[in-house]
Amino acid sequence: MNWKEQYKSFLWILGFFLFAYFLPIDNKNFSSAIISAFDLAKWYAQEHVLLCLIPAFFIAGVIAVFISKNAVIKYLGTNAKKWSAYLVASVSGTILAVCSCTILPLFSGIHKRGAGLGPAIAFLYSGPAINILAIILTARILGLELGIARIIGAVVFSIVIGLIMSFLYRKEEKERAAAQLAMPEPEEGRPLWQTAFHFFVLVAILVFANWGKPDSNEGVWFFMFNYKWMIVGFLGILFSLSLIFILKLNKIFVGLGSAAVLVTALVWSDQPIISFTTAVIILTLILTFSKGEPNEWLGETWGFTKQIMPLLGAGVLVAGFLLGSPNGGSGIIPSDWISSLVGGNSVFSNLFASVVGAFMYFATLTEIPILQGLISSGMGKGPALALLLAGPALSLPNMLVIRSVIGTQKTVVFVSLVVVMSTITGFIYGLTF
Repeated sequence: MNWKEQYKSFLWILGFFLFAYFLPIDNKNFSSAIISAFDLAKWYAQEHVLLCLIPAFFIAGVIAVFISKNAVIKYLGTNAKKWSAYLVASVSGTILAVCSCTILPLFSGIHKRGAGLGPAIAFLYSGPAINILAIILTARILGLELGIARIIGAVVFSIVIGLIMSFLYRKEEKERAAAQLAMPEPEEGRPLWQTAFHFFVLVAILVFANWGKPDSNEGVWFFMFNYKWMIVGFLGILFSLSLIFILKLNKIFVGLGSAAVLVTALVWSDQPIISFTTAVIILTLILTFSKGEPNEWLGETWGFTKQIMPLLGAGVLVAGFLLGSPNGGSGIIPSDWISSLVGGNSVFSNLFASVVGAFMYFATLTEIPILQGLISSGMGKGPALALLLAGPALSLPNMLVIRSVIGTQKTVVFVSLVVVMSTITGFIYGLTF
């Protein structure tokens, strides 16, 4: 008998028993935190999974199958020109209205295709940090100074953190570069414009399906919000044409599927999520019974889903338990503690804001009303910027998934760099303004 293994099992059983025995279920704060954990999970499932994560998984699948590995290596690989690789990676987030979790499948996809660690990290940070909607709303609601500081800080952060990560792990990067040089030139299966069209139609669907309502009921942003589902419908038609003429899928199957989506859109016109879900199910079924690249696309999409979703689910539950839910539920850490600790502009208040922002989950654009409430409660300008720079780019669920892609050590280094740089930048901004 292997006593070491038996004692290991015994300790797991003993630990669970002690946890259950001393579970403070009668404590109001503990009970509230448990409810908040599931409240956040429910909110996340309803508001974020179908419209954000699922399109992101399919986009990641496109990167993994249809985008040439050679193209990724050429523009973002370890042998690519540094200035162009980091420039592309650092500004790519402006076209994506994504959060710290939705960016993960895309990051995993480009890293898997051969992107260098530095540019991949720059993309990982910049994606959720500088989407154009977030920058505009930050400037409008929290002030022009904070909006400008956010975009400058986010672009600079992404490049600096990517360069530092690349330098620290330069030995591994040299080995990857040597391996990439030894790879034969792959043959392109289709013209680049066709792959780009298919990719950007999916990205546009992701962006417009998640277009948030602006404060004002007039102007171009409200117009886009008011007609977003019509725009998504038009993009859906383009996507169907792409499936037929670019991916060469069965015209009858795609036509029948499109007709089913149109019927659900007309019958449940006030619930567009139903037709969107129908489209996802039909696409999955068509790809399941297809061969070649389309079936590989579904396989890669499912691979990203299996890797990321369980970790996100666990991370969301823990984040809700610790910090509460967006619907007002309180976590085990009292919210008034957080408000009282981020006043003024001390190094500690900026560090605390950075750490809380790094572990707290922010869906796209939700950091702005949260910060608005904290600022009205006395939060200093420096800690506000520190939270803006650390919060949207990181979260506890995000960290768990990053660890599964690049390992524990690199994840700790990345998170530490974000927290330290956010703290320093927030402190300097607070002294200046």
